[in-house]
Amino acid sequence: MSSKARISPASHRVAVLPGDGIGPEVVDAAMRVVESVGVAVEWEKVEAGADVFEKHGTPLPDAALNAVRRAGVALKGPIGTPVGGGFKSANVLLRQSLDLFACVRPVRSLPGVPSRFEGVDLVIVRENTEGLYSGLEHRVTAGVVESLKVVTEFASLRIARFAFALARREGRKRVTAVHKANIMKLSDGLFLECARRAARDFPEIELGEIIIDNCAMQLVRDPGQFEVLLLDNLYGDILSDLCAGLVGGLGVVPGSNVGEECAVFEAVHGSAPDIAGKRLANPCAIVLSAALMLEHLGESAAAARIVGAVHGALSDPANHTGDLGGSAGLDSLTNAILGRLE
Repeated sequence: MSSKARISPASHRVAVLPGDGIGPEVVDAAMRVVESVGVAVEWEKVEAGADVFEKHGTPLPDAALNAVRRAGVALKGPIGTPVGGGFKSANVLLRQSLDLFACVRPVRSLPGVPSRFEGVDLVIVRENTEGLYSGLEHRVTAGVVESLKVVTEFASLRIARFAFALARREGRKRVTAVHKANIMKLSDGLFLECARRAARDFPEIELGEIIIDNCAMQLVRDPGQFEVLLLDNLYGDILSDLCAGLVGGLGVVPGSNVGEECAVFEAVHGSAPDIAGKRLANPCAIVLSAALMLEHLGESAAAARIVGAVHGALSDPANHTGDLGGSAGLDSLTNAILGRLE
């Protein structure tokens, strides 16, 4: 990760994109948690999201992009995207505009959180800038639409090397490339070949290969067989949500989007407009994303304290929010986390 993300040993500048729906609520909770561990942060809040589109004609104004570029680091809430029409996804715009080529989503079992499996510990590494999310669509004729899947050697090698470097850094022994090269022989074939080339520079790490549909089945049978999953944009988007379901849902899984110059840390869940303003949202995903942000900024001790506090709070079912089967609210769960940081 880029050294440009650092401001000084004593203070860090962080752009904040609160987002839509429950975004402002959970982002404010994460900011309180970061401040409670004594890390000096200069927050710069900027507008982005569906409401901003009405004012600026884009969900991601230049002011927001420039703030992230200046800081090098951002904490982002969920942003709503219209289905089947409307403006282009702000999330895709952000990743492409800042070349945030690697989407990283650690998926780990949490103490006290009900789930179908125990001991899940894997990382999704998703190529973030091309594939079917390139946004190259057009209407061929009435009733016929074409969407182009773009796969390049440059982007495929870059994300593969990133995944292997992450595995080496975390002491993991296996990277599994997920593909559909039996059908998409050229596009997924190129992605798979680049994974094989990258693997040669990491001889201590095994490369596995698995077809996407088989991978989905294997994940719900035995997720413990995987350590790092390397995927293209669409496959990574789908399987990262599936993996979140293995450990309690999107409310407890953090995420980051990493480039050479910037990194954006975000909750991977949606904006949940149905509960916005009701103080019912689970803040753990964005709080854990903030912990990843602190780790990125070199504040490892503070990050570990936050993770420990989240685990401690969730170990008590009284602190479980509705998505986890409980009745706790945003404020009570946030206060439980903060109480463990005092």
